[in-house]
Amino acid sequence: MAILGLDYGEKRIGVALASGEARLAVPLSVIERSGEAADLDKVFALIEQYDVERIVVGLPRSLDGSIGPQAEEVLAFTGALTEHVAVAVDTWDERFTSVAADSLLSEAGVKRERRKGRRDAMAAAITLQGYLDYMRHSKE
Repeated sequence: MAILGLDYGEKRIGVALASGEARLAVPLSVIERSGEAADLDKVFALIEQYDVERIVVGLPRSLDGSIGPQAEEVLAFTGALTEHVAVAVDTWDERFTSVAADSLLSEAGVKRERRKGRRDAMAAAITLQGYLDYMRHSKE
């Protein structure tokens, strides 16, 4: 069983995966957005392919913790996802994950023009890892 992490954006959805004992999230891929139905179909295919038992969607809260326009879009997508899948769907605060992902890729020597697509998958992995760490520590 696996946990899928999603970083929902205007143009792309970054995808990360944690499998097995779910201790480590890794960047998986990027879904190029092409409409809600097509986007959901691509997520459904990943659920089946990786035997996903839970989905964690990054929620871009404002600095003060409030829900802004982008977070509203994410919540709408999460609602549509919840209606169509038989697995648990959670949201997780994703503030600064894109900045952190860009920094990690830069430090790894990835050129700026190649970072754009990879950044989304890396941001999904950072969000998912934060969720996994919290869940693991809350059980201790």
